Amino acid sequence: MARDHAVSADVERAAALLRAGGLVAFPTETVYGLGADATNVSAIRRIFAVKGRPHHHPLILHVASTDALDRWGSGVRAEARELAGAFWPGPLTLVVRRSALVPDEVTGGRDTVGLRMPAHRTAIALLKLFGGAVAAPSANRFGKVSPTTADHVRADLGSDVDLILDGGPSAIGVESTIIELIDEPVLLRPGGLAIARIEELLGRAVRRDVAGVSRAPGMLESHYAPRCRIEIVETSSATARREALAAEGLAVDVWRPGPDDRRTAHELYRELRAADDNGLDVLLAVLPEEQGLGAAVADRLRKAAGPRAVDE
Repeated sequence: MARDHAVSADVERAAALLRAGGLVAFPTETVYGLGADATNVSAIRRIFAVKGRPHHHPLILHVASTDALDRWGSGVRAEARELAGAFWPGPLTLVVRRSALVPDEVTGGRDTVGLRMPAHRTAIALLKLFGGAVAAPSANRFGKVSPTTADHVRADLGSDVDLILDGGPSAIGVESTIIELIDEPVLLRPGGLAIARIEELLGRAVRRDVAGVSRAPGMLESHYAPRCRIEIVETSSATARREALAAEGLAVDVWRPGPDDRRTAHELYRELRAADDNGLDVLLAVLPEEQGLGAAVADRLRKAAGPRAVDE
């Protein structure tokens, strides 16, 4: 893989920090991750402390090849291998039975683990040089808006992370799609890979189970939230609701999805952060059609509008 000397030096330093038990923020095509050596329990615990993340909420392991399914997973089903072969590297996380190598701290004590191979040259360079799996949630405080640039990570985490690899803006801008493949395929989180493509490859429907018990990241009722309040509104009522809130003296604006679901997803978290930067009290959000990446955007907005599960 061709890399310039500056990038190579940064990646080498990042790999060394991971081996030493450090935390490294790194870019992926979805969002930036906060990574640690998946086998270093102390480093994993530090991720939870830095983020303020509940310890029962599992982490995703980032890997450099499909061979990792057998190293970090156990009894992996043929459908998981088929999906990995078709969509890795890419924005797809596969939840499978975990192997004995995976610490309880990664999985919240569950017997399953989420695995993903990111489609970003810097991330893959880091994973290959490191030589193991990197456990990584999004590189932000728990429950808040995910970071899609290195500057977002700096603003959110500051000196709590040992190194930030700057790989430019994330190309997709929302997290990976998560599919559980223990018995039947189950969608746990819509994301950067449209569920229709997964169903087409498998030749059958995938059951949805995107809320409730936290078997994977992003399943809690409240998540991805800016400081300002998010309200979901219909297009027909957005103007009236805006006027009513403004009459109460609140700073309010309306967010509407664009015609291109990829661009909408790419810009979503930037727009949520801008709402805080602009001092809004309330952001009214019109949901996109739940097709393609629109399903992921709608999911993120509903959870951003959910009852705040984390102390402000």
